[in-house]
Amino acid sequence: MAKTLLETISRPSDLKKLAIEQLPQLAEELRQAICDQVSRSGGHLAPNLGVVELTIALHYVFDFGYDRLLFDVGHQCYPHKLLTGRLPLLSKLRTRQGMAGFPEPKESAYDLFSVGHAGTAISTAVGMARGDQVLGEKDRRVVALVGDASIVNGVALEGLNNAGTLKRQFLAVLNDNGMSIAKPQGAVAQYFDRVRVSPTFEDIKKRAHEVIKRIPGGSFLEDLYHRSGEMLRAAIATDHMFEHFGLVCVGPIDGHDIPTLIDMLNEVKDIDRPILLHVKTIKGKGFDFSAGDPTTFHSPKPFTVEGCRVELKKSGRSFTSAYADAMIELMEKDPKVFAVTAAMPDGTGLNKVMGKFPERTLDTGICESHAMDMCAGMAKTGLKPFFALYSTFAQRAMDQVFQEVALQGLAVRVCMDRAGLVGGDGAVHHGFMDVAMFRVFPGAVILAASDEQNLKAGLEFMRQYERGPSFIRYPRDSVAEVPLQDSPPAFEMGKANLVKPAKGRKPDLAILAYGTQVYQAAKAIETLEAEGHDVALYDARFAKPVDIELLAELIESGVRILTVEDHGVTGGFGSCVLEACHDHRLPTEGVYRLGIPERWIYQDSRVNQLAETGLDAAGIAKKVREILDDAGALVGEPRVEVGVKSTQAKR
Repeated sequence: MAKTLLETISRPSDLKKLAIEQLPQLAEELRQAICDQVSRSGGHLAPNLGVVELTIALHYVFDFGYDRLLFDVGHQCYPHKLLTGRLPLLSKLRTRQGMAGFPEPKESAYDLFSVGHAGTAISTAVGMARGDQVLGEKDRRVVALVGDASIVNGVALEGLNNAGTLKRQFLAVLNDNGMSIAKPQGAVAQYFDRVRVSPTFEDIKKRAHEVIKRIPGGSFLEDLYHRSGEMLRAAIATDHMFEHFGLVCVGPIDGHDIPTLIDMLNEVKDIDRPILLHVKTIKGKGFDFSAGDPTTFHSPKPFTVEGCRVELKKSGRSFTSAYADAMIELMEKDPKVFAVTAAMPDGTGLNKVMGKFPERTLDTGICESHAMDMCAGMAKTGLKPFFALYSTFAQRAMDQVFQEVALQGLAVRVCMDRAGLVGGDGAVHHGFMDVAMFRVFPGAVILAASDEQNLKAGLEFMRQYERGPSFIRYPRDSVAEVPLQDSPPAFEMGKANLVKPAKGRKPDLAILAYGTQVYQAAKAIETLEAEGHDVALYDARFAKPVDIELLAELIESGVRILTVEDHGVTGGFGSCVLEACHDHRLPTEGVYRLGIPERWIYQDSRVNQLAETGLDAAGIAKKVREILDDAGALVGEPRVEVGVKSTQAKR
């Protein structure tokens, strides 16, 4: 059977051997390969389908084995990966054995940064441009590919501001698809809406020469005009907002017209001045279902296509859905509650809330720092803002939590979805540091929800807490179908909840589990009980403040304690416990911690990641056995390791 065009490409140099007339077929094959795989494994679909032609053209014109290509919002990198030799890895997308869903230098030299957050590419590209220039390699071209409305991110604008001062080649490609993950928000988005319906290419071409003459400081551009081809002369935009950043702005041009893209890239690639190329694309292009609903198919679960009908794979009720329903209940109860998100209405569940409370919900777009400060302003007026975002994006508003929220003693409620290990998105998206970051602030309260009932109870506690910021974390996972407690008690400041008492008066060990690790611990205890161990289980609920009365009671009774958390072991809930014990002069020899180790955990299923880090039921049971074995060795007969001489045994 003859190979497809895609199968003949193991490196970009193979792409350059194809005639331009063959490239639309290659684009079709790329789209089909991506769609087929995402339908089986899940992953980012619509953003990758939208950049197929643009990625082909970039690799056709530039040599990114030497030149620099930096991605913003790395979820648009699948076509790039398939053109740089990673087709064999596609079948195991987002697993440890396969292709990461984001740029990953461990995977290929064509990926320069591990990147999963918006707004970073222009700044890192400016840094590489300056570095290459200083090191005498200024012939290395630099390209930053920006997409999904991340150009409005504050860091991206700071990068553009600095890019305008470069005295060398620099190309920022603005992939303008009219979308973020959801519909982009704000004045800049409205500006791009107007640009997309600007005069046609032919209309621009007719008046290009006269316009060029009127550009301020136009000696460079006048010279550029005479040296450039007709296409570039016609496409230079003199009223583009980013020309005020010191960039020559070109476009918008059609991002799906491969010959035009190649011609334009050839014209701008060697201009020794920073250029912004504005490219119009369609997010989800190639399939009616993804182009028609790019939000749903931004990062879908596995799905099947049957004729005109597309069915997403069903799974259990998610924490995200549970959060949406809980917020609706809160907002029905309290007219002061206001829900905010930063470009994640679908990912946080607020799209459902927005339909019911359009006047008390807001999507700010990709700007977590602004959103946090805005919430501070709302809280100052007496509103009760709840800011829903992913844990991995919460650190982008760290300074605002410090200065405008905690320092002012304002009650902003932060709801962190995707806390802990997130599965296929991997290291760029794990929410492993939120407790460590926010516990330092005076007046802050940090909670975790173990299931839907506790999520509701935690949010109700936050609604009433007014002495500073409060944070609640929950994972990218399904809520328990059968809760451990049908009606858990209300959240009481700093108090743990006994979920499973010991069978005897004094347990062999007490597990203080934080968040959904309560359920993994409960499974572990089933195994341990069958082995004759007696273990009590507490839902810790709070990382700040911790239940010091419970800790004192257990420690003074001689009960060993194991803290378990889906958070980095450094600075997490277990660290809070140790520090509280130290501050209250409680001995800590019998306190043990289990959490995400201090190393990067790469893409795989969440189930596999929990097993890898020892945070599944089997890992927790193993840790308990080790603790109890060590305790027995200290109070019983000396334990002699096989093959090791024991001086203690001789005594």
